[in-house]
Amino acid sequence: MSDDTVITTLQASAPRRLFAYGAVFALGALLVLLAFFQPPAFGWQLFLIALGAATLVLAERLRRSSRLGLILTETDLRDTSGVVLTTLDNVKGVDRGALAFKPSNGFVLRLKTPQERSWVPGLWWRYSKRIGVGGVTPSGASKFMAEQIAMRIDND
Repeated sequence: MSDDTVITTLQASAPRRLFAYGAVFALGALLVLLAFFQPPAFGWQLFLIALGAATLVLAERLRRSSRLGLILTETDLRDTSGVVLTTLDNVKGVDRGALAFKPSNGFVLRLKTPQERSWVPGLWWRYSKRIGVGGVTPSGASKFMAEQIAMRIDND
């Protein structure tokens, strides 16, 4: 088996992407509308406008990033744009239980060495020695990817 052989992929479905984008966009729009139609004190109005604008920016970032997917190969986990999340030899464990601090429908990878912070809304985040995968991804495909990673790190 070659190192670039794809073991599994994880992609968000269109309905999940649309629902997530719509929910975040609606929140941002409601915050901005609230600031103008029910104006509180000036400071709070500015706060609502800023928070609403930031939420709208987040919605757009979610829309763009959820087009990406994740690819698991024999050597690493990467997204479809080519960004390597981690190599499999750096993975210490996989947390996918109900009480794990993980994204919705996803799992968390515990790493041996810290990595640079990064976040792709709705798909994955990386902070220090943890990578969270999930959000708008389907639970069955996420579970399969987590099991494949766990199988490969247990063999080392």
